Amino acid sequence: MTQSTAPLSRLMRLALVGGIPLLLALLFLWAGGWLTPQRLSAEKLVNTLQQGPGEKPGFRRNHAKGLCVMGEFEANGNVASLSKASVFAPGNTPVTGRFAIAGGNPGAPDYAVPIRSMALQFTSASGQQWRTGMNAMPFFPVATLEGFYDQLVASKPDPATGKPDPKKMLAFATAHPEVKAFGAWVKQYVPSGSWAVDRYNSLNAFRLIDKQGQSHLVRWSMVPHQAWQPISDQDKQEKDFLQQDLVKRLAQGPLKWDLVFTVAQPGDSSNDASQLWPADRQTINAGTLVLNRAAPQEGGPCNNINYDPLILPDGIAASDDPLLNARSAAYAKSYNRRTQEEAHGQPGEQL
Repeated sequence: MTQSTAPLSRLMRLALVGGIPLLLALLFLWAGGWLTPQRLSAEKLVNTLQQGPGEKPGFRRNHAKGLCVMGEFEANGNVASLSKASVFAPGNTPVTGRFAIAGGNPGAPDYAVPIRSMALQFTSASGQQWRTGMNAMPFFPVATLEGFYDQLVASKPDPATGKPDPKKMLAFATAHPEVKAFGAWVKQYVPSGSWAVDRYNSLNAFRLIDKQGQSHLVRWSMVPHQAWQPISDQDKQEKDFLQQDLVKRLAQGPLKWDLVFTVAQPGDSSNDASQLWPADRQTINAGTLVLNRAAPQEGGPCNNINYDPLILPDGIAASDDPLLNARSAAYAKSYNRRTQEEAHGQPGEQL
């Protein structure tokens, strides 16, 4: 095997973890709506999401397994010059969040999907909300919505084997060479042993709007205060180890992350989440997320929240990244479907 194909081979092997294509799960974390009316609608995507684990009425079609968390964001005012959003003014803002793993099976073992997510809802005193979903990976595998569609087709399990066809995966990688960078990252990636120690990234770009109406292109990350640790052999024996670990940690004290913005320079991509911005870009610490409580998702405070990335307060705006509208559309479709199921008395929890 050549060095150039090794990352792709590693990627395809990891695609079979837990019986769910990994790339499919990762892509579903973020690319959520239609590509073109002729190719993929939000409804088609949601239908495809539930094909993997089968229908789980009342549950999310992705991120079905998770845990609610509560706390506050302590803003330091460092970003107030770039955004008029009140959440960035010095002071505290209540936060309701959710940690999750990918996939539509609420009973899946935590170790089956190595990429984790953090979703947050900030609610200001004025009632404005900011909702954001972030993943513990540095960039998106593909550059375009068409690339996502091709990945979706290529990673569909063969009915005869239950696994993606390696020839289709290789053809996809050849047609979309940007995925090689993601394959190289996967090759060296080691999953963590805790939701508490991961760094969660927005992947998509957004715009901060200041008091003068000027726009500033940014991405953001939640950078943990907790020291990183790898997944252990013991973790792999416990299907709910992530939830158990987080509850145990919170019983000992709050968990913290710094909200760090990366500010783009001219020429940095605003609509391609597969491209990392150069490492020398300005970063600004906007404050600290402090989580101090957890609750089961069923009946918990995150239960009824649709973590739509386009729920934004005055002072934050979407970029021209088409994945943002796509995600929003699919989240709405999934939410509506689940609430209808719940109205008919089917078990589960809402997005």
